[in-house]
This record gives sequence, C-alpha cells and structure tokens, in this order.
Amino acid sequence: MKFYYLLIFLTISLLAQSQPKVPQDYFENPLDFPLVLSGTFGELRSNHFHSGLDIKTQQREGLEVKSAAPGHVSRIKIQHYGYGKALYIQHPNGYTTVYGHLQRFSPEIEAYVKKQQYANESYEIELFPEAGELQLESRDLVAYSGNTGGSGGPHLHFEIRDGSQRPMNPKLFGIEIQDHRKPIINGLFAYPMDEDSHVNHSAERQRIRLIPLKDGTYTAEKINACGKVGFGISTVDQQDMASNQNGVYKIEANLNGDNVFQLNFDRFSFAETRHLNQLIDYEYYTSTRSRVQKLFVEESNPLSLYANVQSEGRLEIQDSLDYNYTIKVTDFAGNESVIRVPIQGEYSEKVQPKQLEETEYFVQANQSFSTEQNGIDVYIPKGSLYQDKYLDISFNGDTINLHKDDTPIHQNITIGFDVSKYEPAEKEKMFIAKLGYRGRPSYSSTYKKADRFTTGIRTFGNYTLASDNKEPWISPVNFSDGQWISNNSNLKVKISDDLSGIKSYRATVNGKFILMEYEYKDNTLTHDFRDGAVTETENDFKLIVTDNVGNTNTYEAKFFRK
Repeated sequence: MKFYYLLIFLTISLLAQSQPKVPQDYFENPLDFPLVLSGTFGELRSNHFHSGLDIKTQQREGLEVKSAAPGHVSRIKIQHYGYGKALYIQHPNGYTTVYGHLQRFSPEIEAYVKKQQYANESYEIELFPEAGELQLESRDLVAYSGNTGGSGGPHLHFEIRDGSQRPMNPKLFGIEIQDHRKPIINGLFAYPMDEDSHVNHSAERQRIRLIPLKDGTYTAEKINACGKVGFGISTVDQQDMASNQNGVYKIEANLNGDNVFQLNFDRFSFAETRHLNQLIDYEYYTSTRSRVQKLFVEESNPLSLYANVQSEGRLEIQDSLDYNYTIKVTDFAGNESVIRVPIQGEYSEKVQPKQLEETEYFVQANQSFSTEQNGIDVYIPKGSLYQDKYLDISFNGDTINLHKDDTPIHQNITIGFDVSKYEPAEKEKMFIAKLGYRGRPSYSSTYKKADRFTTGIRTFGNYTLASDNKEPWISPVNFSDGQWISNNSNLKVKISDDLSGIKSYRATVNGKFILMEYEYKDNTLTHDFRDGAVTETENDFKLIVTDNVGNTNTYEAKFFRK
C-alpha cells in the first residue's frame, strides 16, 4: 500500500514538473455559468493551433462577458475576419487575457471605440488605450458574447497569454471544465522513414488495425518491420455535455518501457504555429480531411511542444528482435487511452517500393527556385517548403498548374503574369485567381505594376488571369426609399460581389459618415441608430461599395425618422 501511494505521489510530482508554473485561482470564469467547450487549447486547425478555449454560449449572443482578473484594457481590435471584435486585458501579474468574436463591448468601452471609429471613418480599427484609461476589476462587465469575425457560430474565444504574448493553456491556471471521457482513437499509422525501411513488406505508409480490449485499451495487430520506423495517430477528445471533437492535451510514446516521445499542449508562440503542417501528415489530410499527428519530428520542425524526444521519435527496428511500443493519449483531466503495438523485427527482401513521382522541377527546401514559361513566372524562396520535393508544374495559356495541394507551403511563393498583351482598360478589371471546385475563380490578392501582375500564395493549385466587369450588388433589408423608419433600431443593407469580392464600402447620411458594421457571413452592413449619428427627420442615405478590381456601385435612398 505504501508503494502504491508513493507511485501516485511520484506521478503527480512528475506531472507538476512537466507543466509551466503559473498562478492558480487568479483567473476566473469569464461567463456566469459553468464552462462547456466547443474548442480546446492547441486543437489542430487549418495552418495553425487553436490559441485558446472556445466556450459555448448556449447558441445565443449577448451574454455578459466579465474580466477574468483585475487589469486594464490594453488593446482593442475590430476586423471583418479573424477574432471579429476582440478585447485584450493586461493584468498586473504580467499575463494578458483575450476575448474574441464579441457582439459589442460594455457601454464605457463601446463609447471609447465608437468615438475612434467615427474619427477614423472606419469600422475596422486597432486601438491601444493607455494603462489608466479603461481600468477594470475582476468580474467587471467588459463585453457581450457574439459571433463576429471568423466564427462558425455563437461562442466566446478566451485566451491567456504570457508576458511574451505566447498563448498558454487556460486549464493550467485552474479554469475548470467537466471531463470524464477518454480521448477517442480514430486510427494508427506506421511510416517507413528511409529507403531501407519497411513495414509489413511495404515502404509506403501503413494503416495498422486496432483491436479494442475489455479494459478500454487497444492492442494493434502485430506488425513486421525493419529499419527506421515512425508512427502517427489520429485522435480527438470530448468533454462532458458536448459532442464536439476537440484536441487532446498530451501524447506520449514508449519503446520497451523507455519514453521516446512526448507532445504537450501547454504553450506555443504564434511564430511557430504554422509548423502544425509538419506535425500532421499533410498529404493524408488533404485527401481525407483527417489529421494524423506524427509521433516523430521532421528535421526542419522547430515546434516547442515536444519533450523527451529520443532519436526524433524514430524507432530503429532490427531484424529478429521484438519490440513493445506503447502510445498514451491523455486529456487535461487525466483521462487516458492506451495503444500497445507489438513489433517484430523482420528483414524482407520483397518490399513494395514507395511511389515517387519524379518531374523536371526538383525544389530543395534550403535553396530558392524559379521558373518561367508562357509569360508566367514562379519564385519559391528558400524555406518555403519543409522538405525537398519534385513539383508537378505545367503552363497552359494564361494558367499555371502549380502542383497540387498535398504539400504544405510555409512562406509565400510568388507567381507573376506578363499582361503586356492586354489593353489598359482590360487590365483594370483583371486579377489573379485561384481556380477552385469546378474551375470557379476566386480572388488572390493581386499587386499590379505596369505590365506585370503578381500574387503571393501559400497553397498549391491552379492559378490564372480572370476578369470582373460586374459592379457589386446592393439591396436594402429593413427600409425602402421614402419610408418612415422611426421604429427601426438599425439600418440594414445586403451587399455582395460575385467574383473578385468586396474591397471597401462607405456610407453617409446627409453627407456625413455613418458607421456600418460588415458581417461577411451573411453579406450585411448594419448601422446602429444608438450611435447618435443620425439626428435629422429627413435623411439622405448614400452607400458606395467597391470590389477588388475597382468596380463601384452606389445606392441612394431617402428615409424619415423622428
């Protein structure tokens, strides 16, 4: 019995040592009810790790959001995408809390923001209040929950950042989430790591069959392997009262009882987050939309999430020897799922070779690369790719087929088009587009200089020149020309553009700027009459909307209001 308690003590001590030392009971729940999550810290997202907790708001907007601790508002950022309306609070202990996708701010903060938006005549704005301007106590009202920015539904995005603005797992600070469920294992994969390695007589990635056992663990079907081998796992977690498939907290791997790999989602920096594309099997993800986390570290992967990694997590399997490989997946509450993988070292002379498609374009990750044809040029800077790669590149008229999206890009690749053959009027309406599903063009940010158009891309695919000669579309929602709208709380208009996309808009009443909030998810612009910008009975409303190639549409109407 004494040994049992000693083992528990040592386990808890090791766990405490592995986590950053942070204050407990300092930060409080930012909402007025127990937290249920739709997203966890470190969760695998497109090209990034999730930097906080996504807290469910009962499928509603307008719930009170409170300051998690004393401090002052240090930053306010409002944008159409990303976090939408976001608030940053600096705390005396050096940490910062972040609240995103807000509907609106508390009255004092809202007035501060609106004043600056009207002064700048812009909805999108970034502000940095002085320390004494917007002081807060713990549990002070700071905002109301919403669905602004890149939110897929009403929720509160909540972060805690350290003094270097690195996001940290809020659960480390005592933020409690009910969780009695084990992580879910969706798949196990084995990877031969070099030309002399093989798994089950193949040099290709192998999916390994898992057998669930009565005790809740898994055993893998015995595999035959030789040479350097790595593993990958597809796994998610679920908390109580939520069906969302979230990210796990920790993954550990042991070989014959020795720890050879560990991945902890405690803290990361925004500078490293795109390296998620090296953590996952990116090629597998693009074909299946399932993210497999590699339990080995690629040479160029600098992620700080790893710990206790031996030989980059690669196993050296020798002929005629047996190995026991164990994977343990743990959530923050300590629930764990275990996979035991029996490996028999067995050299095979008959191995299915790995399929390698060689092309005339071989790009080395540590060197820049360029090519040109048909008036289209491509420049790939050093470090844009994580690994050396044969790229499939072809040119067809004004289109470049630039590989396919099974290879991640870390930093921008530049594509240039010679447009000297086009008339000036044609060039005004042209842009570089990525061809998507069924060949539909979508706008890629286009820099125009004389007879050359360029764009920076971070996704392989097909790119071409496209033209947009159609002006944006404008339609009023809750008013019409000449109408009395005294009972309206707001003025709402729908806008859209079918090709190059909305670039800007400007609204005035009686010649004076009025603020309109753009919600791209439903294509609406909304003016809140509580702003006090509309003071006359008879009002001339004018809205000018411009797309990304300069097509402009103007809508004008008169409305009356007491």
